[in-house]
Amino acid sequence: MGLPMSALSPATVRDVSSPSSPASLPGFGTDGVRGPADVFTDEFVVALGRAAARVLEGVDVVIGRDTRASGSAIADALAKGFAREGCAAHLLGVAPTPAVAHAAAARRCPAAVISASHNPWTDNGIKFFAAGGKKLPDATEARIAATTGELLAETGAEDDFLLPPTSRADGLLADYRQHVVGALGGRSLEGLSVVVDCANGAASIVAPEVFEALGAQVGVIHAAPDGQNINAGCGSTHPEDLCRAVTAAGAALGLAFDGDADRVIAVDETGAVVDGDHLLALFALDRHRRGLLVDDTVVVTVMTNLGFHQAMERSGIAVHQTAVGDRYVLEALHANGWSLGGEQSGHIIFAEVATTGDGVLSGALLADLLVRSGERMSTLAAGAMTRLPQVLQNVAVAERPADVASLLAGPIAVAEAELEGVGRVLLRASGTEPLVRVMVEAPTIEQAHGVAERLVGEVRTACGAADR
Repeated sequence: MGLPMSALSPATVRDVSSPSSPASLPGFGTDGVRGPADVFTDEFVVALGRAAARVLEGVDVVIGRDTRASGSAIADALAKGFAREGCAAHLLGVAPTPAVAHAAAARRCPAAVISASHNPWTDNGIKFFAAGGKKLPDATEARIAATTGELLAETGAEDDFLLPPTSRADGLLADYRQHVVGALGGRSLEGLSVVVDCANGAASIVAPEVFEALGAQVGVIHAAPDGQNINAGCGSTHPEDLCRAVTAAGAALGLAFDGDADRVIAVDETGAVVDGDHLLALFALDRHRRGLLVDDTVVVTVMTNLGFHQAMERSGIAVHQTAVGDRYVLEALHANGWSLGGEQSGHIIFAEVATTGDGVLSGALLADLLVRSGERMSTLAAGAMTRLPQVLQNVAVAERPADVASLLAGPIAVAEAELEGVGRVLLRASGTEPLVRVMVEAPTIEQAHGVAERLVGEVRTACGAADR
């Protein structure tokens, strides 16, 4: 699913290495640069690293990656790019995205993560953090994209692709583990049985150790990465194995991470999935009761279930809504000094202790909440909010529209009128894939399905269907 490099000049959309190279290169989406692994040629990645070094102006950079087979080569090429601009690269190797962000905060230097998150192993991506561990704003990404285009368009580029001297930064992973353990303020998870699904990704080298250090009884599944099994039928997007493992073990809690461990989905003791909306509701209500929720405000995206909004209103908690993407949640948190936000997908952000979404940290804090409450996970989740029936369909399209809501304003208005104010309709183009996402919430699942199917048809008519 190669994305056109729309942010770059036309001169950059060309063959940059060999006759087999793709004709287009990936551009910045909602979470960095992402696409099929084979579009990340040495030339492109080196140019991207050089551009990031110039724009971010660091003398050091920390680089981490997930477990994909392509990750090591891409990390090496990115390190070359930074080094050519005089920026020393410190390689973390396999590391969760939040561990890389934590290192950037601790060292006050920029950082990069080689990961395609929840995508299959055949994809990869590169995302950057500014010095201090915060994600980049759109304007900064646009400058990096433009500079990358200029570098790729230059003639007489160097052909020496030997990896310059770099340093290993293994101690930073130990620092991150201790940071997560320390977030519980000395409290223990002793007596709690937890199963963690590491998605054969970056959580494999962190999550089991963290929960063992906290005193939990830990069961581990999908923690044997081979370069190709990341997210494959496991993790936060496929929690079925975790549901079975939790009930088989009689565990109190299950936690499923994605490939780069910046999100988490939970499973209760009955084997039922507890999504990011329920987790965020639990955290918001708990922190509200304890006086820890700044301005009694929580930040969510437009995809958050209407039931969440209703639950927060009942408890006197204000909800600030952003566009889809944890980076926009982060921007709102930082701009207003708020402390908690997240997404339905399981990105949960505790701004007072982390600069980005952190699945392992969120899982540890959830386990702590469970122990402190003395309740079962199913009881806590049921009491936090009642989820309005929701249907979400991804429609593969031939041409991704810039503003699908305006394009289909008429059909959307008809659907909203049918729901009579007791449901919601949201259409949006994916920021990373050639998809239009259709979301409908309604009083019944049957009504939600009916409205969604009609809108899916409208999308295919307006944008053209594509085989995937």
